Amino acid sequence: MNVEIKIGKAQGSVAAPPSKSMAHRLLICAALAKGESRISGISLCEDVLATMDCLNALGARISLSDNVASVRGFDPREAVPQAELFARESGSTLRFLIPIALLSGKCATFGGAGRLMERPMSVYKELCDSLGLQFKQEGGKITVCGKLPAKDISLRGDVSSQFITGLLFVLPLLGGERRIKITSHIESKSYIDLTIQAMRDFGIEVLWENESTLLVKDGSCYVPRDTFVEGDYSAAAFPDALNVLGGDVKVLGLRDGSLQGDRVYKKHIKALSEGYAEISLADCPDLGPILFAVAAACHGGRFTETARLKIKESDRAAAMAEELSKFGAYLSVLDNEVIVNKTELHAPNAPLCGHNDHRIVMSLAVLATIYGGTIEGAEAIKKSYPEFFSHLEQLQIEVIRYGN
Repeated sequence: MNVEIKIGKAQGSVAAPPSKSMAHRLLICAALAKGESRISGISLCEDVLATMDCLNALGARISLSDNVASVRGFDPREAVPQAELFARESGSTLRFLIPIALLSGKCATFGGAGRLMERPMSVYKELCDSLGLQFKQEGGKITVCGKLPAKDISLRGDVSSQFITGLLFVLPLLGGERRIKITSHIESKSYIDLTIQAMRDFGIEVLWENESTLLVKDGSCYVPRDTFVEGDYSAAAFPDALNVLGGDVKVLGLRDGSLQGDRVYKKHIKALSEGYAEISLADCPDLGPILFAVAAACHGGRFTETARLKIKESDRAAAMAEELSKFGAYLSVLDNEVIVNKTELHAPNAPLCGHNDHRIVMSLAVLATIYGGTIEGAEAIKKSYPEFFSHLEQLQIEVIRYGN
């Protein structure tokens, strides 16, 4: 699908979509609980649907009606996957569910789409090798075999916090008091705190024993409950950014006191609107594309800790440098740093490419409300925020769609 964004001043209010990060976590906790849970506010984005599909394939029973998921739990220690677990393009789904698939002792094969299987999986490979478990990645698929032993786990935290979350989910099912010992710097620690919050909501006693050790108390077990998915700060950054580009927008439904790391977007966007700013993306890499766009439209900026942007749905720094150059911007992309230089922008001199990346598409659309532009491959928004263009229209921005 291609979309044309017309120049306009965004005005009005929209509700933040449900948090993709929390939806994954709540669905998994509910699926590991004996009994039935109901989770309200489930988004129909591709990533969340991938997690639901894979949990069903493992043995859970999840049905969806009016954005409410009814989840009947299963015992992953008895799971016998009947088909390939297709994670679509969701890194969270893949990394969260591999440890769960390693509880039964049976083999499970995961597939994916886009760049998913290019994303780093070395942490699980190293762990499986050390424990005598099989981890085979070839032909665009990952097959795991074996059974996680009932022991404490040590692993690196400098690739992605998703590996830690995946293993944290299974500790209560290994029996006894269990620990994860993290042997390196932890990337995106705030996401681990989201996992702890979700697990506590479903009855698991888990805490930071010290700055590098997570502890799950003996006797902890998942219990069913009814809950809801809070609003997504990651997604809210896109409509909220319209406010520093001349708009008058209110984003509703965000929980005060949320543990989401991307809640810092407000502070960063404000800093960029006031002058040249220096911002670390260490704990908020998903904000990179929209912050680059705001910096280009305002005063420029310097961004550090950007290396992980290479391993997302696209090479996000390179993709934004290429697309923002069509507006007249100039970005210097270094190994672990991006500099957005202050330049005069103009209407894009060529169609914009979404790079099969939802956050690239939405960032370009926000900037196009000032200068106009056509975005090719705009369907990528379905990954996280399928309502995005409808929300732009709700904010009085004209969006013309071409194709499906």
